[in-house]
Amino acid sequence: MILETIPVGALQVNCYLLGCAQTRQAVVIDPGDNAPAIQAALRKHGLALTAILATHAHFDHVLAGRPLQEATGAPFHLHPAERPLLAALRGMTRAWLGYDPGDPPQVSGELTPGQPVGFGEEMLEVRATPGHSPGSVIFIHHASRRAFTGDALFAGGIGRTDLPGGDLRILLAAIRSQILTLPDDYAVLSGHGFASTVGEERQGNPYLVEDGW
Repeated sequence: MILETIPVGALQVNCYLLGCAQTRQAVVIDPGDNAPAIQAALRKHGLALTAILATHAHFDHVLAGRPLQEATGAPFHLHPAERPLLAALRGMTRAWLGYDPGDPPQVSGELTPGQPVGFGEEMLEVRATPGHSPGSVIFIHHASRRAFTGDALFAGGIGRTDLPGGDLRILLAAIRSQILTLPDDYAVLSGHGFASTVGEERQGNPYLVEDGW
């Protein structure tokens, strides 16, 4: 599988471009900003965008969603519980970044836990990981043993839960049931920061070790 990480936006979100080497079909996970850079990466690899996927709808993860939709015609997929956050995109962006980003992307399809998301010969599994936001999801590519964890789990940390819809206990339970049940060698590719592995987080993440949270 083709994989490129593109840090985007003021909050340096990790936008992931995943491509099928055989069919040249691709998906983008968390297009947080800078649609031109994402489009340039698609052209560099000779890929056609077939879907835009969001782990959740906080503004820093979806700001490039609408420009990518308009440029490529690709559908935008989101968990239904995230629709209120998506509707608040303009107000949240004005409050945090001081400008009006225009209308949010149009939701074309809903992400359902257990639902496979295919692009060419590649497949992602969707798992629900609420707690950072009500409808947060992660995407797992079992063939390459990678988990794209959004803002649920970071290297050495977890997503913040003090924003509307956040819940620490729910997030910790979701991480334990949906991420830590993966084998230790699965890579953890999060929404911000560096990559890690499930084993490293199981053993060393201060929020997850015994007698932690």
